Amino acid sequence: MIRWIRQQLGFDPPHQSPTRTIYVSNHFPQYENFVHQKFPDNRMISSKYTVWNFIPKNLFEQFRRIANFYFLVIFLVQLMIDTPTSPYTSGLPLFFVITVTAIKQGYEDWLRHKADNEVNNTPVYVIRSGGLVQTRSQNIRVGDIVRIEKDQTFPTDLVLLSTDREDGTCYVTTASLDGETNLKTHHAVPEIAKLRTVSQLHTLRAVITCHQPEPDLYRFVGQIRIQQNPNNIVRPLGPENLLLRGASLKNTNEVYGVAVYTGMDAKIALNYKSKSQKRSSVEKSMNTFLIVFLEILVIEAVISTILKYAWWYEPSYNERTTQEKNSSRILTGISDFLAFLVLYNYIIPISLYVTVEMQKFLGSFFIVWDLDLYHDATGQRAQVNTSDLNEELGQVEYVFTDKTGTLTENEMKFRECSINGIKYKYINGNLVREGVTDGEKYTFTDEEKMFLKAISLCHTVHINDQEETRRSNLNSVVDSSSVQYYAASPDEKALVEAARKIGITFAGSSEKNILLNEFGKEQRYKLLDILEFDANRRRMSVIVETPEGKKILFTKGAESSILPLAKTGEIRTTSVHVDELAMKGLRTLCMACKYLTKKEYEELASQLLAARTSLQHREEEIANVFNLIERDLHLLGVSGVEDKLQDKVPETIEALKLAGIKVWVLTGDKLETAISVSLSSGHFHRAMNILELTNQKSDTECAAQLQRLDTRIKHDHVIQHGLVVDGTSLSLALRGHEELFIEICKNCSAVLCCRMAPLQKAKVVRLLKTSPAKPITLAIGDGANDVSMIMEANIGIGIMGKEGRQAVRNSDYAIARFKFLAKLLFVHGHLYYVRISHLVQYFFYKNVCFITPQFLYQFFCLFSQQTLYDGAYLTLYNICFTSLPILMYSLFEQDVQPHILQNKPSLYKEISRNEVLSLKRFLYWTLLGFCHAFIFFFGSYLLRGDDASMMGNGQILKSNRQLMSGNWTFGFLVFTVMFITVTLKLGIETHYWTWINHFVMWGSIIFYFGFSLLYGAIIWPFLQSQDMYCVFVHMLSSGSAWLGIIVIVVACLFPDVLRKVFWRHARPTLAQRSQLMEPNSGITCMESICCYSRGETVCSPLRRILDQIMGRCKPLRVNRCWSDLDPCYTNDRSILTLSSMDGSSNASVV
Repeated sequence: MIRWIRQQLGFDPPHQSPTRTIYVSNHFPQYENFVHQKFPDNRMISSKYTVWNFIPKNLFEQFRRIANFYFLVIFLVQLMIDTPTSPYTSGLPLFFVITVTAIKQGYEDWLRHKADNEVNNTPVYVIRSGGLVQTRSQNIRVGDIVRIEKDQTFPTDLVLLSTDREDGTCYVTTASLDGETNLKTHHAVPEIAKLRTVSQLHTLRAVITCHQPEPDLYRFVGQIRIQQNPNNIVRPLGPENLLLRGASLKNTNEVYGVAVYTGMDAKIALNYKSKSQKRSSVEKSMNTFLIVFLEILVIEAVISTILKYAWWYEPSYNERTTQEKNSSRILTGISDFLAFLVLYNYIIPISLYVTVEMQKFLGSFFIVWDLDLYHDATGQRAQVNTSDLNEELGQVEYVFTDKTGTLTENEMKFRECSINGIKYKYINGNLVREGVTDGEKYTFTDEEKMFLKAISLCHTVHINDQEETRRSNLNSVVDSSSVQYYAASPDEKALVEAARKIGITFAGSSEKNILLNEFGKEQRYKLLDILEFDANRRRMSVIVETPEGKKILFTKGAESSILPLAKTGEIRTTSVHVDELAMKGLRTLCMACKYLTKKEYEELASQLLAARTSLQHREEEIANVFNLIERDLHLLGVSGVEDKLQDKVPETIEALKLAGIKVWVLTGDKLETAISVSLSSGHFHRAMNILELTNQKSDTECAAQLQRLDTRIKHDHVIQHGLVVDGTSLSLALRGHEELFIEICKNCSAVLCCRMAPLQKAKVVRLLKTSPAKPITLAIGDGANDVSMIMEANIGIGIMGKEGRQAVRNSDYAIARFKFLAKLLFVHGHLYYVRISHLVQYFFYKNVCFITPQFLYQFFCLFSQQTLYDGAYLTLYNICFTSLPILMYSLFEQDVQPHILQNKPSLYKEISRNEVLSLKRFLYWTLLGFCHAFIFFFGSYLLRGDDASMMGNGQILKSNRQLMSGNWTFGFLVFTVMFITVTLKLGIETHYWTWINHFVMWGSIIFYFGFSLLYGAIIWPFLQSQDMYCVFVHMLSSGSAWLGIIVIVVACLFPDVLRKVFWRHARPTLAQRSQLMEPNSGITCMESICCYSRGETVCSPLRRILDQIMGRCKPLRVNRCWSDLDPCYTNDRSILTLSSMDGSSNASVV
C-alpha cells in the first residue's frame, strides 16, 4: 500500500521494462496469463495546475520566496501576540501580492489548458472493429491504426504501415518540431506497404517491439514481427519508419500508421522539459539588499527592546494584573522584541517582488513589438521565451557565437572543387579547369564524371514537382528546370543544383531506384543501401548498382573523416587543395568511392541486416559495420561551397568590441575555414597577433604550449592578441590547465575555437562563467548543436535560421539575424537594466523613509510600541499610494535616447559589472532615505512645537480625545510630507516624461488627498475605531500646516537638486553628456539645468537657471560635441547618422 501511494505521488516510479510490446490494431494474444501493458492516453498536458491543486500548489511555490514567507511569519505573529498594529496591516498587502501573482499564473495556465483542449479534441480517424471510426485525438490508444490525410498533422507518434504509393513512401515536413522546412522521406515495411485498405489492415497480425520513449527526435530502435504462415517475418524499424507527432504530411494523399507513443510519451512532449532556472545579477543583488534590510530591522528591534527596559518607568496609577506581574521577564522581552519586529516590518518592501515581476512581464512586450528587430524577408519578429533576464541583457561581458547560420547566411553556393588533384572553378553553370577559359568546349574525363555522379547519388535530396506525385515509377525524366530540390543539408542542395547545371541531373528516387540524366542520357541506378550520416563518423554513403551491373560505394563527408580512409587517388594534392579552399572561407566536403564484388556486398548486407534488427546496442553494432564498409576508399576530390556573411555582421562585432564585450566564435568547421570567416567578419583583424593552440597530441605538449603562449603575451607589446584553439587541444587544456587557459583567453581580444563538439561548446561557456570573476555570458546560435551552450550561458539567444528551431525553443530570446543583437543589448539591455536598478533602489529608499520615523517616534513614547501611522496608511502605502509611479517609471524611462544608445556602444561600458546597482549606490540611496526620514520627523516636530495652531483650529489639545487626535495629526503630517517627498523624488530622477508618467504621478498625489479626505470625513461602521476622523480637515485647514509641508519637502529635495547640478557640471558621465544630444526629447528644461557647455564659467549654470525661470530656455544653444574617445556606430536601418553639431547649428534628431 505504501509503495502504491509513493508511486502515485511520483516518489517511487514503477519499474519499467527497457522495451514495450505493441499489438497492431490491438489484436492481443488469447491466453490466460497474458498481462496488458499500461500506456498513457493521448492527452497532451502542458499546463501546470488543475482545478484541485491550483491553490495549494501555487501557495507552496509563492511562499518559497523568502519575502513572502517572512510576511507570512509576521502576520502569524500579529495573530498570536498583542502587537501595536492590526494583523490586517500585514495580511492585506500579503494577500494582495499573493493574489496578483496567483491571478497572473492562473491566467497563463488557463491559456495552456485552452490550447491543450484544442489539440486534444481534434477529430481523427482510427480503425476499430473492422471499420473507420471518427474520434477525438485524446482517445487514441497505443496499437490503434490511424489514418492521416494530406496536409494533416500527426496526432501521435506513429509507425508507418502503408501509403497510397506503391513503394510505401511518404513525405513529411517537421517544421513545427525542428524548423526544417524541407520534405523528409519516410518508408513503410515492404511486406506491409501493400496493405492499403481498411479491411486489409484490420486483418494484419503484427507485433512491434521498441524501446521505451525518449526525447531524442532522431532516434528510434524497434522491430516488427509479422505473423504469416508458415513463418513469422521480422523487419527492423528505425527513424525512417516513425512519424512524429506535430509533423505534417505533404505530397501524399493518405497514410496509415500504428500508434506507438501516445500523449506525454510522445517525443515532442518529452522535449517540453523545463530549463534550469536562470537568475539575473539584479535579482541576486536584490536578495542581498533584502538580507541587509532584515539585519537593519533586527537591529532596530533589539535596540528598541533594550531601551524599553533601560528607560522603563511605570506610573503609580498603572495597575498590572497578577498574570502580568508573575510573567517571565524573558518571555516578556521576547514578546516585546516580536512586537517591535511587527512595528518595523514595513521596512521590507513586500510589493517589490510583484512590481519587479510585472515590470519584467510587461517590459518584455517592448522587445516583441520592436519593428527594428523585425526581419522583412522572413516575416519574423523577436521572441521572448523568458522575461526574467531582461535586465541581464545590459550586463553581458562575453558573447559566444556559432558561425554557420549565425554569422553566415547558411545559403550555400558551389564555387570551386578539386578532382583527381586538379582544381576547377564553377562559373556560369560550367566547371572550368584552371588554365582553361570559360566558353571553350570541354569533354569531361571519367574521373570528373565519377565525381559528379558521387555528388548526384550520395545525398538525402529529394524532388518536389507536379509530376512527382503522379509518377509511381521513374519512367521519364521531368524537365530539369521544373525540378525543385529539398534537402536537410543546404550543402547537399547546393552541390546537387550545381551538378544539374553542369550536366548530370538528379531526376528523382524511389525506394530501390535513383534516376539520373547524364548529359541528356537517362541512367537508372539501383539503390542497394544507405549508410546514414551521423555526427561521430561525419560522413554518409550509398551503395548503388550501375546500369552495367557494377556495385559501387559512394562516400561523402568531412576531410578529417575521408582522407584517413583513402588508399588511392591524389591524396596529398587534394589535402593541399582542401587547405587552400578553407583559407578562402569555403566549406569543404570530400568525395570517395569503392567498387564491391557481389560476394563482398552479400556479406556486408547480411551484417547490416543483423545489426539493424538488433534491439540491444544497435547503434554500436551498426557503427562497426559502417566502419567495416567505409575503408580502402579511392579519393575522387573535394568540393568548396561558399556560405556568405549575414548583413552587417562586421559592424555588429566591431560595436560589441567598442562596448567592452569580448566575442568568442565556437564552430565545428575546420581551422582554415574558421580563421577566414573570422577575418572577413572583423572578429580577427590583420594587425592582430594570432596565437595558436592546435594539433596538441599529449597533455605535456599542451601544457608546454600554454606556457609559451602565456610568456609571449606578457612580453609581447602588441596591443591585441587573438587565440585559435581546436577541439582536441581544448580537451587537453581542460585537463588540469583550466586556470592558465582562462588567463590566456582573458588577455586575448578575440578567441576562435574550431572543430568543436556541442558538449565542448557548453564546457567552454561553463569554464568562463564559473571563473572567479563570474562574468555574464551570452551564447547565440541557430542549430541543435548550439543548444547545450545556449542553455549553459547566463543568457541564451536563438537565431531563427535554417538549421531548425531547437535553438529557438531552448533559448531565452530569439532573433532573426545576428545584427539585431546590437540593439537588443545596447538599447533594450541598457534601458531594462537602468530601469529595474532604479526601481529596486527606489523601493528600499521609500520604505526607509516610511518606517524610520516610526523608529524615531518610539524615543518620544518611551518605546511603548505606539504606532505613528494609522493602519489604513500602513496597508496602502506600498500597494496603492506609491506603486503605480515607480511601475510606470520602470516601463518608460529612457535616460538616453535609443538611437544614441545604439550609435555609441561605449555607453554600454558605464553600466557593466552591475555598476548602477553597486553597493556604493545602494548605500547612497539607503543613507538618503535615513536623512530624509530624519528631516520629515524632526522637521514636523520642530514646526509643530507647542503651537496649537498647527493642529488646525487652536483647540485640538483641550481634551483627552483631542490630545489623541494630536498624536494622529502629527503622524499624518509626517506621512504626508514623506509621501509627497518620495513621489517628487521619483520625478526628479525621471528623464523621459510621458503623459502616463504625469497621470500616475500627479494622480497618486490627488488620490492620496482624496482618500484621506473621504477616510477621515465619515465614520465607517465596519471599523472598530477611527482615529483619523476629521484629522485631515483640522490639520490642512491651517495655513501653517501647508507651509510646513512645503518647507520640509523643499528641505529634503533641494540638496538633491544641488548635488545633481554640481556633479553634472564637475564630473559629467558619458550618459549625461549624451543627453545633450537630445533636443525636443523627453528630457525637459528642468533636466537641462544640469547640462553644461564647453567654455562655460562656473556661474553659467546659474545664468541658465534664470533664463529658464524667465521662460528663455534654449537647450539648442548648448554645444553638443563628442570627444574623440567616444566612437559613434550605426548598424540598423532604423538608425540615421547624427549630423555634425556646433553652437550655431540645429541638431538632427532621428
